[in-house]
Amino acid sequence: MKLWENYQLDHINRQAARAHFLSFPTKTKAQLNENRYTHAFKNLNGTWQFMFLQAPEYSPQNFYQPDFDTTDMATITVPGSWQVQGFGKMHYSDLWYNFPINPPYVPTINPTGIYKRTFTIDDTFTDQKIILRFNGVDSAFEVWVNGHSVGYSKGARNEAEFDITELAQIGGANDLTVRVYQWSDGTYLEDQDMWWLSGIYRDVELLGVPQTGINDFTVVADLDDTYQDGRLTVTTCLRQAANQTVQFELLDPTGQLAYQTEQTVSNANFTINAEIPAVAKWTAETPNLYTLYMTVKQDDQILEVIPQKVGFRNIHVEGDTFLVNGVAIKFKGVNRHDYNPKNGRVVAKAEIEKDIILMKQFNINAIRTSHYPNSYYLYDLCDQYGMYLIAEADVECHGFELTEKYDWITDDPKWETAYVSRLTRMISREKNHPAILFWSLGNESAFGHNFRKMAEVAKEMDATRLVHYEGDFDAEVVDVYSTMYSWLEHPTKKPLMRDIIADSKKPHILCEYAHAMGNGPGNLKDYQDLFYAHDKLQGGFIWEWFDHGIESYDEQGHKYYRYGGDFGDDPSNKDFCIDGLLMPDRTPSPGLYEYKKVIEPIETTMLDLATGQIQLRSRLDFANLNQFKLVYTILADDQLLQSGEMALPDVPARQTTELELPYQLDFTPLPGTVYLLNLSYQLKTDAAYASAGHELATAQFELPIHTKGLMIQPTGQLTVAEHGAYLDVTGNNFSLQFDQVQGRLLSLCRDGLELIEQGPHFTFWRAPISNDMEIVDEMKKKQFLHLEHETVQNFHYEQLADCLIVTVQTLNGTTNSPWHYDCRYQYTIYPSGDIRFNLQGTPGGKLDMAPDMLPRLGVVLNLNQNLEQVRYFGRGPHENYADSKEAGLLGVYTNTVDGLFTNYVVPQANGNHLDTKWSAFTDDRGQGIVFSTEETFNFSTSFYDEVTVDNALHTNELTKADHIVVNLDYKQNAIGTFSCGQWQLDQYRTKVEPFELNFRITPFNNKEASDQAIAHEILQPGE
Repeated sequence: MKLWENYQLDHINRQAARAHFLSFPTKTKAQLNENRYTHAFKNLNGTWQFMFLQAPEYSPQNFYQPDFDTTDMATITVPGSWQVQGFGKMHYSDLWYNFPINPPYVPTINPTGIYKRTFTIDDTFTDQKIILRFNGVDSAFEVWVNGHSVGYSKGARNEAEFDITELAQIGGANDLTVRVYQWSDGTYLEDQDMWWLSGIYRDVELLGVPQTGINDFTVVADLDDTYQDGRLTVTTCLRQAANQTVQFELLDPTGQLAYQTEQTVSNANFTINAEIPAVAKWTAETPNLYTLYMTVKQDDQILEVIPQKVGFRNIHVEGDTFLVNGVAIKFKGVNRHDYNPKNGRVVAKAEIEKDIILMKQFNINAIRTSHYPNSYYLYDLCDQYGMYLIAEADVECHGFELTEKYDWITDDPKWETAYVSRLTRMISREKNHPAILFWSLGNESAFGHNFRKMAEVAKEMDATRLVHYEGDFDAEVVDVYSTMYSWLEHPTKKPLMRDIIADSKKPHILCEYAHAMGNGPGNLKDYQDLFYAHDKLQGGFIWEWFDHGIESYDEQGHKYYRYGGDFGDDPSNKDFCIDGLLMPDRTPSPGLYEYKKVIEPIETTMLDLATGQIQLRSRLDFANLNQFKLVYTILADDQLLQSGEMALPDVPARQTTELELPYQLDFTPLPGTVYLLNLSYQLKTDAAYASAGHELATAQFELPIHTKGLMIQPTGQLTVAEHGAYLDVTGNNFSLQFDQVQGRLLSLCRDGLELIEQGPHFTFWRAPISNDMEIVDEMKKKQFLHLEHETVQNFHYEQLADCLIVTVQTLNGTTNSPWHYDCRYQYTIYPSGDIRFNLQGTPGGKLDMAPDMLPRLGVVLNLNQNLEQVRYFGRGPHENYADSKEAGLLGVYTNTVDGLFTNYVVPQANGNHLDTKWSAFTDDRGQGIVFSTEETFNFSTSFYDEVTVDNALHTNELTKADHIVVNLDYKQNAIGTFSCGQWQLDQYRTKVEPFELNFRITPFNNKEASDQAIAHEILQPGE
């Protein structure tokens, strides 16, 4: 049997898994807690020599010897995956194994990388135990030092340490050779939803540690039954049973000594227990960390000092909830991969820290390490900043799902070692991190013997944490009932959230929900309202944090991001890896802003607008609201009338309080103006993750001040003339033209500048979004919604004393559709150049054949390409939809046409703004056009026609039109999360329904009047 196919061989000479920690020669250096100050440390990252082979058997003879001729070898960067460095093939899949399923066997063609480098070891390593550590190698690998075999390891996302003390040469050159196999029997447990990337992709390190020091230790920092006093247990394992003294010092978060003891030991293993009164507890909201120093002495000489951060907290299940420090917390989480758009799964500490800081700034409090142990930096940072963790083992066997034998190896006891090893190595490395609440056994691997054994081992190794695995559908061995993408409503899907609420006897979390793919996710507030309403529903984790696009450049140098299928990889799940709240360049998506709002820490209820009485409800689980200040403003549209701020009083977690805002409503209302009270809850002082003034919650209320707009009576003369099929209308400083055959407004000019290049026409189509992926064939190949037809049935105009009324009757349908809309367009044109536009639509034909929902109901029109400066009153500043509008506060916003376009990795419909009362487009000289209404409409704009967006697969394929596209909609469909999860909820859908859309079109020059003033006018036609 080939080494890399021996599934019952877990390793050769790999050291037993242990906690990840640093050892220092003095306490002073231990306080700095940096690698360079340890006893001896050498980072082996950098440029290595590299040979890429089609199979291990093609390896040259004696390639592992120091004198092997490396002249013809290439070079490669470590850490790094070889596929992103030009070796082998990029491949993305969510599900499939890329070879026949025949465990434990893998393909004969098994891409293999031989890595070589030399290094020197200085005399700081003298008399030390020398450990070679690989933090991550995919998928299996062998190691040689100075021509001698060191060992073999697998488990791509787990650390592997080897003792090379007897092989290393201090003071001279050392030769290191590593042979890495892309495929191994371990690959059958590594079928996660991500790019298949191979090689040495995490740090390679050389450690020197004392021969008789601490090899491993376990810290349990629990709480007593009252959650007040700490219970500290430290179990220590020395490398040798020798007479040594071990001193333990525990410093509290302020640096004061909280506990100290010293023991003389002669056994390798020993334990200390201590009671620490009135401890400062660790939670994600209050990440209080103690520091434990373990000092090992022999003959009064310090051998080593080991620092360890300690967080006191308690996790246990009580009834149908799990409690952290006695509180049934709510996860407001995300799933996170290690990811970088240039380097694949190679991530630096600084990148991870940016992730954690950004999550905290957006109110996220939890991470699931989907679906493997992450880089060790992450766990330290989660302890430090405060982030709950579900730590997941490197186990996923998803491809077996399609074999009708999903539990093929999961329920085979012969594979027990392979499964359990991955769990024990994870727990051993990460056990001392207070951030970890759950050990997760893996992901999407069915259920059977090996998961039962893993759960048993997890409890034996660590009874202080809970066990999670979504694939245990009956919650047989796990502590929490976990589901993915459980629906809120569906005629057949089970279990729905209401069923879980009724039936579950254990705490419930959604380990994945709200698939953040492209424009989305929707329904976030609907889920969060349920979480808040039921204690047993303890939150969930959005899928996922990052879009996994690969940074690329086209021939013109334009940057874009490739995804599955772009590298000839087949089969591929294509853009299914573009499903994050962050775009590949770290730009927060509109969905992330929506999530921040939905999970914000303060919920505001208006009690009395007239007197400024509000109620605050804390959505925090532990921290006090006195960390915030409240900044309030009153706006008349965009004009600031009043503002003030106040520090929030003491409001314990989960409690409410009432406040009175000292504003005065004694101003004189202006015609047509909307008065808004905006509340912003900001940090009073600097926090670890944000500066003072950072906003974490908002609220908005429209004041009960309603005035009609200023009455304007248009004046002047209209000239109307027919020229063949065209109808020309002119006034004092404007002209417009209709095509009587097509029933279209062709053009609108003012002061010689053409503003409208194609007038409004009815549409129910928008370019599909990622969340339409399950229904796009229905929309395009059955309903042909993208192939719209408009048949003009009548064109009529009537000139009155003060206006011209143009009425167009049309029938609007799609290719081969037996259903349609009967539409009536009406343009009322005034001598001032104002146009009242009215569109009425009535469904007709065989409505039983009509679709369940439509992408939109509205009109599209084209403007002069120079009118790219945009102002509007509506929800903003980010795009918003019926099921994703909580972050969209009403106001006046200024932007550009390009700025209002969300540049998703996969181009798709975007940029909608609900509750718009007016939108204005101007050029750089102030000439432009205003669309306004006494009601509201949906508004969006871009330089791209729907067909352009629909056809483009990547951003660099978008070609700007020579006009600006504007959509003004009666209604636009919700976005849902149907790419993987809940479709558009019925209450948010755009259906085949009667509608009426009204707005006014006003050409203007902002030297004469502002867009805002025009929008506040009401036309009062003469008698």
